[in-house]
Amino acid sequence: MPATKTPFRRTVVKVSAALMVLLTIWLIVASQLFYNVHTSTPTQADAVVMLGGASKERLLDAMMVRSDIKAPYLVISNTDTKGNASADEYCDTHSNETIYPDVICFTPDPMNTRGEADAIGLLATKHGWKSIVVVTSKYHIARAERLLNQCTPSKVQMVATDPQFSPKQWLRRFVIETGGLLTVFLYPECDSPIR
Repeated sequence: MPATKTPFRRTVVKVSAALMVLLTIWLIVASQLFYNVHTSTPTQADAVVMLGGASKERLLDAMMVRSDIKAPYLVISNTDTKGNASADEYCDTHSNETIYPDVICFTPDPMNTRGEADAIGLLATKHGWKSIVVVTSKYHIARAERLLNQCTPSKVQMVATDPQFSPKQWLRRFVIETGGLLTVFLYPECDSPIR
């Protein structure tokens, strides 16, 4: 006679199955939010903004978008971090406002996307920008767009760059961005959005 499963074993099997279903659903949703990201071709804007980090991937795209749409300003997050080295170097060589009045470099405080959203909101208000194009990695689009819409009076258009990650790096990004996106919804950055 075959041994029957004990209530404990049945519970473990059910919980394990439920966890596998939840993990599968999360992976599908995360893939759509952070990997299968498609942004529209940007139209006219007052400024093109490159968010900090992954500047090898983002800076050239930001410059090309600016050239394509003939935006008056190029705005760069200057973070003094390893991943932002090429953007930081660009800011160092283009910091003279008299020679480069169309390049604005800013240092976010705090040094994260929330700090960038605050700083960009202030710049947009100061310069009267009606529309901005924001360039960042595709895994970062959902969170960054939400924060920027909370903090800026401008119409926000997003442009996604495509990082070359291994599956392990993508999984890590899925986890980080899921947590980040949840906190953006639970704890908005700007108490009263600028509108």
